[in-house]
Amino acid sequence: MNLDKNLNVFEKHKTPFYAYDLKILNQNLDACKAAASKYNYQVHFAVKANSNPVILNEIKNAGFGADCVSGGEVRASVEAGFNSNEIVFAGVGKADWEIELGLREEIFCFNVESIQEIEVINEFAKKQNKIAQIALRLNPNVDPKTHAYITTGLEENKFGINPWEYDLVVQKLDECKNIKAIGLHFHIGSQITDLNVFKELCLRVNDIQNHFKNKNLVFSDLNLGGGLGIDYYNPDENPIPPYADYFDLFNQFLIPMPNQKIHFELGRAIVAYCGNLISKVLYIKEGIKTNFAILDAGMTELLRPALYNAYHKIENLSNTDLSNLLKYDVVGPICESSDTFGKVVSLPLTKRGDYIAIRNAGAYGEVMVSNYNLRENPKSIFI
Repeated sequence: MNLDKNLNVFEKHKTPFYAYDLKILNQNLDACKAAASKYNYQVHFAVKANSNPVILNEIKNAGFGADCVSGGEVRASVEAGFNSNEIVFAGVGKADWEIELGLREEIFCFNVESIQEIEVINEFAKKQNKIAQIALRLNPNVDPKTHAYITTGLEENKFGINPWEYDLVVQKLDECKNIKAIGLHFHIGSQITDLNVFKELCLRVNDIQNHFKNKNLVFSDLNLGGGLGIDYYNPDENPIPPYADYFDLFNQFLIPMPNQKIHFELGRAIVAYCGNLISKVLYIKEGIKTNFAILDAGMTELLRPALYNAYHKIENLSNTDLSNLLKYDVVGPICESSDTFGKVVSLPLTKRGDYIAIRNAGAYGEVMVSNYNLRENPKSIFI
């Protein structure tokens, strides 16, 4: 993506702002859908990755379901036009009003994360005279080999029902008459680039399904979550994640029950490439070991580098001469030392007023914007 070709468009907008390329988004949607449909897999878009209404509309029109982790995301998905019977609702701490909302909207499934949550959903379903469909989110204790903050499938994590609780769950399901357990749900983490991790997940899921089968519990649906990572370092060389390899691996190693429907919840892989944070250089400040390029965007606009020490490729759109590169620490204006997008970044000669692109910010960018320091929310444009 040659973002510098859009410089005349960017100059018409107040920075910082998010710029989305809908062509790239739809290329990802088409590639994901083609790879998943080969095995009749259903994909629910993880709304937590990007809840921009325009983005959600494109994803809904492509025929995807929605994966939500809050009542607000359920509401946004319904308003965007997603079919209620294709909305799944996960989350380790669902509030009462969120459960009531999911029941009123008659969503497809609650991904339940504890025995007590089963009891609470059963109570609210009884009050509404409904049967709530649930999937049991189980903790498979599989190491996703990713950042500790986005690891969710180990026994030390807060997510999911642990193996020593399985028999108690079976007993509880028998007691709760307004609950219908239709599936099992797994999600082990995010930004997973080693596909062998998913092979390990398949083998664990096969064992777990057999455990429940021996308890006379066979589920109609199986949800393997998401987690497929992207190439943050080479966004132009690899703008499409390896969807075919990803889904083929599950087809190869997963042993589903007869007629079992298989679901996935992808987010980052679908939207990361299409979004870029566009900012402008406010000042160049000379340092001892490196110069500082101080932008008008900060951690309030893109939190990932400060939160995870996450890498995003940074480009100078105003000067594309790569023959003479200099080193810069690219930082924001926020009163925090962690407000840094990249250290010792190689850029062409950069000066005040230059436009800077922070690439692959379509996932967990705009959704994590804050008003810290009373800063205004950035706008979004579509190219």
